[in-house]
Amino acid sequence: DHGRGNAVFKPARHGRHYSGVMTAPYIRLHSADDVVIARSQLIGGQTVESVTVKGLVPPGHKLAVTAIAAGAPVRRYNQIIGFATRPIAPGEHVHTHNLGVGDNGGDFARDYAFGADVKPAPARREATFMGIKRADGRVATRNYIGILSSVNCSATAARAIADHFSRQTHPAALANYPMVDGVVALTHGTGCGMDTEGTGMQILERTLAGYATHANFWGVVVVGLGCEANQINAWLAHSSLREGETLKVFNIQDTGGTRKTVEKGIALVKEMLPQANAVKREPCSAAHITIGLQCGGSDGYSGISANPALGAAVDLLVAHGGTAILSETPEIYGAEHLLTRRAVTREVGEKIVQRIRWWEDYCARNNGEMNNNPSPGNKLGGLTTILEKSLGAAAKGGTTALTAVYEYAEPVNEKGFVFMDTPGFDPVSATGQVAGGANILCFTTGRGSAYGCKPTPSFKLATNTDIYRRMIDDMDIDCGEVLDGVSIADKGKQIFDALIRVASGERTKSEQLGYGDAEFVPWTIGATM
Repeated sequence: DHGRGNAVFKPARHGRHYSGVMTAPYIRLHSADDVVIARSQLIGGQTVESVTVKGLVPPGHKLAVTAIAAGAPVRRYNQIIGFATRPIAPGEHVHTHNLGVGDNGGDFARDYAFGADVKPAPARREATFMGIKRADGRVATRNYIGILSSVNCSATAARAIADHFSRQTHPAALANYPMVDGVVALTHGTGCGMDTEGTGMQILERTLAGYATHANFWGVVVVGLGCEANQINAWLAHSSLREGETLKVFNIQDTGGTRKTVEKGIALVKEMLPQANAVKREPCSAAHITIGLQCGGSDGYSGISANPALGAAVDLLVAHGGTAILSETPEIYGAEHLLTRRAVTREVGEKIVQRIRWWEDYCARNNGEMNNNPSPGNKLGGLTTILEKSLGAAAKGGTTALTAVYEYAEPVNEKGFVFMDTPGFDPVSATGQVAGGANILCFTTGRGSAYGCKPTPSFKLATNTDIYRRMIDDMDIDCGEVLDGVSIADKGKQIFDALIRVASGERTKSEQLGYGDAEFVPWTIGATM
């Protein structure tokens, strides 16, 4: 039925069927699937579901358990993940050599069935965390001072200001301010050589405004050059912002050069520090938690373990009144019908479809295609097509209703499960989520992505125990335990409990390693002139 009708993907918590005991060398996800997933290296001559393995099948990769004709759909999760590019015999390794998305990017019929799977709102729960209340009623999970650059030309000066307060090189600078998590410079490579009225400028202005007003910043200093396309005064006006106690702006050219700019920036931060340090943590409703959902370095286990476990945690957060932002539009391509079916209104669902169509046109205009994803690392981990990757990626969003769809870096003001249109490139995607208000980032990985996103803590979930053990200094939770029998619900509860601790100030592994200064990457759209 080409993914239509009642063949709706259900995350692992609903429909994962292991064959045999949990230590079996493979996983069957649905009785109608054409493939099973190797848990360990399968070797030629082994028997799997009465099928003799032909050759080697690496862990996380797919093994055909039925004969598949050339051009026929191939199913995993009881959903189409691609079409056979040649006949596939039972026992063969199914991957890039014999599986593709089909003509026109796999543009087969999908039943969007707007709102068909909307469930009643979950019973309200009331967890609390130790947050930092801001004057406007928002609640922070961290307490930074930020130095933003309006343009690449002012990036060096912005970093020099923040470097003066580095706990690594100048430990005395913040010694008297224990409640300040740090002074961080977030710089970028654009801001000029672009259309001042174009979409690219609008996105940059929106992103900078989201960071300048983020709850996790007590105050922000914005440094410009003076002659750039992204004029600070125009940005302030377009963003309905004005200078004040917690927002200071100035230009290098007006100040008299780089040295004087750095001195002025340091003086402004010193003025902010006493008040920034005067905050305290106090019990706050979990409804103030907004998490950005990310996956990077995905593998064949991502859609089985970490992603659905994170989805279970999302369902818990929504029940407590919180918000979760699913993003990476190219990585829900082929699975968008799972989201439209959960949309609270047809209008919300149609916004997803509109963004998919925009991306198809965007790729075509740039001589690309949606299936340039998965990445080489994803493919090494067992993911073959964007359709397969998307079906697993969508599981991060849990099962509750989709309440809103946002464009990149728009302020997220709806509660519950929402979607933001972003690229799949993790730094760009996460930058948009944080600009929208995410105060925690949850990042699943099967290959071992290293990532941070100040001023928001980044929390890493390993899809398999091997990568968790090999990168123990980077990974926060081992979701590979799901493959050994831990339930999705139990792992989701573990993740949710950990998120409460992180929101309360517990530092994640990426924070301990110092990640987050270099990962501010606003989405660049349009010609560079």
